[in-house]
Amino acid sequence: MITLKEALSLSKDELNKFKDSLKAKIQADPELNAYIDVNNVGEGVPIAIKDNIQVKDWSVTSGSNILQGYIAPYNATVIEKMLNAGLSPFGRTNMDEFAMGSTTESSFYGKTLNPKNRDCVPGGSSGGSAAAVAAGLAIAALGSDTGGSIRQPAAFCGIVGMKPTYGRVSRYGLGAYASSLDQIGPMTQNVEDAAILYDIICGYDEKDSTSANIACEKVSDKLNPERKLRIAVLPEYVKDASDDVQKAYTYAVESLKAAGHTIVEKEMMNPKYDISAYYITATAEATTNLARYDGIRYGNRKVGKNLEDTFIQTRSEGFGDEVKRRIMLGNFVLSSGYYDAYYVKAQKVRHLIKDNYAKIFEDVDLILSPVAPTTANKFGELSSPIEMYLSDIYTISINLAGLPAISLPVTNAANGMPIGLQFIANAYDEQTLFDGAMSLEKQVNYNA
Repeated sequence: MITLKEALSLSKDELNKFKDSLKAKIQADPELNAYIDVNNVGEGVPIAIKDNIQVKDWSVTSGSNILQGYIAPYNATVIEKMLNAGLSPFGRTNMDEFAMGSTTESSFYGKTLNPKNRDCVPGGSSGGSAAAVAAGLAIAALGSDTGGSIRQPAAFCGIVGMKPTYGRVSRYGLGAYASSLDQIGPMTQNVEDAAILYDIICGYDEKDSTSANIACEKVSDKLNPERKLRIAVLPEYVKDASDDVQKAYTYAVESLKAAGHTIVEKEMMNPKYDISAYYITATAEATTNLARYDGIRYGNRKVGKNLEDTFIQTRSEGFGDEVKRRIMLGNFVLSSGYYDAYYVKAQKVRHLIKDNYAKIFEDVDLILSPVAPTTANKFGELSSPIEMYLSDIYTISINLAGLPAISLPVTNAANGMPIGLQFIANAYDEQTLFDGAMSLEKQVNYNA
């Protein structure tokens, strides 16, 4: 598969031939189920788009039954930026319903398979985007990351996935899950491609009230893998990870030392607080955001005996089990008598998490962390929702703190599955994030 950097130099005829070959490859492998459908907008370099990002005149459903029949009336800001830069939205990728999940099993369209081992999940919620890139069915893709939904599937499928600083990339046109956590980001074959795609989509947007009005300087022109950095490692923090992940972490640390970086040991808060604060915050915001799906304004409608019955039947049949579970939890933590005990307390813990990161960044440029405690699990292996929630243990604090992070593959486990690790940088310091990631990528020279 050609890289994004290479594709940007192709002629119009070469791109059209490439798109035809890409369509043929996708059609030849329907079992993977990475794409929901293949559309093409514009004549530029084809980029796969997660099914919760608006592309005008496309069916966009967030992987849900409740949005069947909805056609996007406008382009998301990231799509407009892509089109202006010579990129072309090319097919929508499968995802966990409303981005709620870590396996892409909760999609209305059925599960996506991991191209590295089809008995395994591709991760989630951006599992379709990750699988498409890893299988050579996409040059690059856009995903969204609320609590690790770009980085975890990237790690499971052996590709690069980057979550920008909160506010760096416009959320206008992104189907909202948790508004204070969601960010759109690139999923690519290598770090340089991620930097190129990030440069294209980042920047202030007046249509997004949470967009950061801060200059977004191009990072891809200034990538410097030779830059020497102070990098924090977390010996205690990784002890809950599997032996394979711990070995990969040690290998990465030694590789960074060999590249001339300074390694500094630091401590993170117990991740059990991250899990609690995240799932209270995310479900509370999801409850509010998903209230708009009532069968009246758009999407699927189940006609009931009266208006209230129409609401109930539409939502009961339109939402899947995981989405219903999170809506109920969100309503509970926001309800009278529990709001102070749960939601307010979660926001206080979120502040402590942010302070913990700020203290570490007083002394270092980057933090190296696992992405997930294990490699990709097999389908059906997680026996309860709680086990699925715990698989996000290393990613969610970064969203709570609004920081940028990038996952890249460093080695394979004993079972042959990829292991990705992530760098975390201070807010708005994407340049350092990409420099460090490119240095590690060069040092480990990962080959799937």
